[in-house]
Amino acid sequence: MSVRPRSGAVVPELTAQMARASNPSGPTAMWVRDHLDGLWDDRDFASWYPRDGRPGLSPAQLATVCVLQFLLNLSDRQAAEAVRCRIDFKYALALDLDDPGFHHSVLTDFRDRLCEDDRADQLLSLSLTRMREAGMVAERGRQRTDSTQVLAAARDLTRLELVLEAVRAALEEAAQRAPDILDGLVDAEWATRYGRPVRLPSQPSHPVTRLKQAGADARRLLERLPYHRRGPRAEALRQIVVQNFLLDARGGLRPRAEKDGQPKGAVRIVSPYDREARRAIRGNTRWSGYLVHVTETCETGPQANLITDIATTKPTRDTEALPGIHTRLRDRRLLPLQHLLDGGYLSVSLLHRSLRDHQVELVGPVKASGAWQSKEQTGFTRDDFTIDFDQRQVTCPNGKTSHIWIEPPAMAPCTVARFHPHQCNPCPDRPACARGTAARTVNFLPRHLHELQAQNRANQQDSQWRRLYATRSGVEGTICEFINGHRTRRSRYHGHRKTHLQHVLTGIAINIERLASRTTRHPHRPRSPTTFQQYLDARGLTWECWWRQGK
Repeated sequence: MSVRPRSGAVVPELTAQMARASNPSGPTAMWVRDHLDGLWDDRDFASWYPRDGRPGLSPAQLATVCVLQFLLNLSDRQAAEAVRCRIDFKYALALDLDDPGFHHSVLTDFRDRLCEDDRADQLLSLSLTRMREAGMVAERGRQRTDSTQVLAAARDLTRLELVLEAVRAALEEAAQRAPDILDGLVDAEWATRYGRPVRLPSQPSHPVTRLKQAGADARRLLERLPYHRRGPRAEALRQIVVQNFLLDARGGLRPRAEKDGQPKGAVRIVSPYDREARRAIRGNTRWSGYLVHVTETCETGPQANLITDIATTKPTRDTEALPGIHTRLRDRRLLPLQHLLDGGYLSVSLLHRSLRDHQVELVGPVKASGAWQSKEQTGFTRDDFTIDFDQRQVTCPNGKTSHIWIEPPAMAPCTVARFHPHQCNPCPDRPACARGTAARTVNFLPRHLHELQAQNRANQQDSQWRRLYATRSGVEGTICEFINGHRTRRSRYHGHRKTHLQHVLTGIAINIERLASRTTRHPHRPRSPTTFQQYLDARGLTWECWWRQGK
């Protein structure tokens, strides 16, 4: 399927006339056409399609429909019906009033095309480029980032349910791809165990025996399936068997016990239908799914705060997501001058790297030392020692100087200074300073990072820095809008790429909604007095005085 370039689309006169007559103020869908000329052009998507083949639908129109779909929380059928029936949709897409639209399955095919490579991020970049050209967002401003959990579109399964459902999913896939392989393998007992989706009570009968039986069935099924005929469900079954079973001395499978160890949550599959979702724990929150990182502008002034980057990742540390965020913002020419972050995103090395590579100042608290002195708030912490990099020695609060100085790479990434036991043993503060060791050892970063860390901690005591950092909390409102206003707490789709596409389309929809509400805002008008208030005014009672003051 090829695409015929379709640039400079003009709204048909009759469509524009009826849309303006029925919607004088212009809803969000019409604002997209009036202020951004439809956000995209077909030439922006030319590289996504072959040069030959029969002509297809306009990708710019389909992308706009996808954004409006997530803006209004519509299903595919509802979005296709809106294209056929709603005048504001026809105005936004520059369609004639009698245009029949398209079948709802077209949106599924278009999303599959958007999930290839990094096209979802390209779609966000294209929309931001159009907004930047219109003067709605600028580079080298101030931005902020926060993250929240996203639940995968899958049930939480116990280990027995996971193995049973994985076998059933692989059988379903094999029945579609190669039903001849199942001949001679599947019998009445298999039909009883895997004939329908697995639903077990909280305390199933004979769980260990059933788990061993499921493992044996999984092994027999995988041996029957040739490698070149295995699909994603069969591969998920293989990985689930590896993470839940071991070979015993006789060559059979046995369930893993606690003493055998379990794979870490970062690599453990939690559903045969979504191999990329992972189980994670943050504080008191436990979930199976992903993390979404949202970055937005936070300038002072009347302009709207726009989402400039969305990253959907597996549940990992926030510090791992920050370099990718800066790289994408650099490619979009939207790098901030100041980036406001909470402590989960920050480390001293990232402070240095962001300034060196992108000239971006990270504003946020660096985590305190993890030593027991800092946790228990007793004894001398590292900050109580005086470090002299020129003399290569450390002085303790009682005036003793270290005798050993070891620099990276021997003790990378830290520099280590050690005191001699004969200095620490007679010291009265030794129990609170060097508990369980003969002498105190002080670990600290190289000089340029140590000074940057000290500067960050000094800034946190400044009232102006605190006022600036308080601006970061506004991104939590965007997270609430993302989750509660557009239902993104649970993914609509299976897989990391489709989940990320859902978040990108939602982010573009929020940008459009914010810009439309900002440019079409009506001036504030105080409400008119009620009948009883008019009655009070007519009789010269107290109402008239404070009503006029309010006006």
